[in-house]
Amino acid sequence: MTPQQTAPDRVAPPRDGQADPEPARWVVGVDGSPGARAALAWALTAAAGSGANLELVSSYPADSYWMDPFLLDVGRLDAIRDDTTARVREFLAEVLRDPTVTAVPGAAEVPTDVVVAGGAPAEHLVARAGGAQLLVVGSRGRGGVRSTLLGSVALHCVAHAPCPVVVVHAGAVQPPPRVVVGIDDSAMSRTALARAADEARRRGAELEVVAVHQVESYWSDLYAVTFPPVTDTLDSARARVEEIVTEVLGSATGVRLRIESGAPAEELVRAADGAVLLVVGSRSHSRIAGMVLGSVALHCAVHAACPVMVVHPEPTGTASGSAARSAQEPAQASAGS
Repeated sequence: MTPQQTAPDRVAPPRDGQADPEPARWVVGVDGSPGARAALAWALTAAAGSGANLELVSSYPADSYWMDPFLLDVGRLDAIRDDTTARVREFLAEVLRDPTVTAVPGAAEVPTDVVVAGGAPAEHLVARAGGAQLLVVGSRGRGGVRSTLLGSVALHCVAHAPCPVVVVHAGAVQPPPRVVVGIDDSAMSRTALARAADEARRRGAELEVVAVHQVESYWSDLYAVTFPPVTDTLDSARARVEEIVTEVLGSATGVRLRIESGAPAEELVRAADGAVLLVVGSRSHSRIAGMVLGSVALHCAVHAACPVMVVHPEPTGTASGSAARSAQEPAQASAGS
């Protein structure tokens, strides 16, 4: 084991029982910042109803490439690592005392591990997310550029993590609880819809499916003669959304459908105001094939007031059938996490 990395440090014992030998693993970025506090609180309350284990990942500076490596004090690095581990434990204890966490049954009993590594936090978070079911980060960490709306660590994770990423903002949730998902006719949005339906079912929240019809502004008025009226395209869009929801979830019953006109990213952010979660696919129908992250997903991750889950493509051979099947039961609005 290198001085820069330590094995998981068990903070809470695993729950008794033989039901799930391999419980879901969620990775949470922790750096002591207000953003990390919000992310950890969100993860604890969300995991309380899912049976997931949390892996709290933190890092410390270890970039000494500009100096003679033989001058590096390994013992001092060990002391820094131990101190960081202790700080993560204290941070967890503080968040567990937060009223928003203590109000959720089971949040204090969520099993947690601590992983501390030396180096760039974004790279470690993406690496630890391999094989995880979720990566949770705050919208801002301890970075020096305070004027940015989305921190560099969160941006890197959203773009490169191999699993869905939740970016936690400190937005207020308004009753009744809603999970909002943006969809189009892409395969990626179907994956996002299935995941959103599962989140809504687990939280007892209303599932709100939002599709945005973007009205193009053309140079020539002759386009108005060529293309159908906006009212006709909106009706067609609603019918297509109902087909997609039925295809993925088995039924559109109990699902609220919204068809909006405007810029997709802006309309999704507006629709998610007060929601418990906004779910979007990492890519949509963007014509720029080389982009790692779609412009709509990036805009939502930066500007939405509520937590945002960015869903990446599933590995070949997997399917979100469990989420789709469980979502066939209409979600009832109730107090959720």
